[in-house]
Amino acid sequence: MAGYDDRDGKIWMDGKLTDWRDANVHILTHALHYASSVFEGERCYEGKIFLSRKHSERLHRSGEMMDMPIPYSVDELEAAKEEVIKVNNLHNAYVRVIAWRGAGEDMGVSSAKNPVRVAVAAWEWGDYYGDAKMKGAKLDIAKWKRPSPETIPTAAKAAGLYMICTMSKHAAEAKGCSDALFMDYRGYVAEATGANVFFVKDGEVHTPLPDAILNGLTRQTVIGMLKDRGITVHERHIMPEELAEFEQCWLTGSAAEVTPVGQIGDYTFEVGALTRDIAESYEKLVRS
Repeated sequence: MAGYDDRDGKIWMDGKLTDWRDANVHILTHALHYASSVFEGERCYEGKIFLSRKHSERLHRSGEMMDMPIPYSVDELEAAKEEVIKVNNLHNAYVRVIAWRGAGEDMGVSSAKNPVRVAVAAWEWGDYYGDAKMKGAKLDIAKWKRPSPETIPTAAKAAGLYMICTMSKHAAEAKGCSDALFMDYRGYVAEATGANVFFVKDGEVHTPLPDAILNGLTRQTVIGMLKDRGITVHERHIMPEELAEFEQCWLTGSAAEVTPVGQIGDYTFEVGALTRDIAESYEKLVRS
């Protein structure tokens, strides 16, 4: 399979379509050196991006939190995404919208004089965790912890927050796992490297309180689905030792969708009826 830098197609950059192979940046781009970048990952189903506008609105909020005002309105971002989907003749795809501090007059920590640039790319992408939707993903437990909101705006979908995610996912894959589960800076169960986590016990659902992690759009959607079913959802701090008490587990994310989890470290979970119901119902919802 060709690398992501060597493909046919078009990428929207700074207001216009660019040939895929020409969508490049200078080596002294500020984001490459200082992680001054925010992004969104979205799924397109049958030509329609699920929760598209909410993603565009969150990109703006992330930019504000990272002192990077996005130079395109929500409506302009929506139009750009539609254009990219159409010109690349995509129907079911992953959409990546990214904003970053480009090259400019500043090349130190400060980047106020450098332009904020924006790009939209889209490509066909299958299940994030392969066949885990059938048998349940296997997760490692990361040695790193999610940071305190006093150290970085944890509510932003910012590139710098994913550095330990890459490291932890590499370590997990080396052990034969699909992903890794983080604890937060206080020791509470937090999230996976790119997805929120849910647990089931005695017919009720428990999920970490998003006070130091990203409150994912898929997470919010699934909580709504559960409440519509009359299922009690506890958003709370979860201690690691509680993993032994939970019967079912799943991950949520735009890329991950709803993926069952069969194992986290030494703890095992069944791919039970509620997990299957939510996963199947989510599949129907995004295509409705």
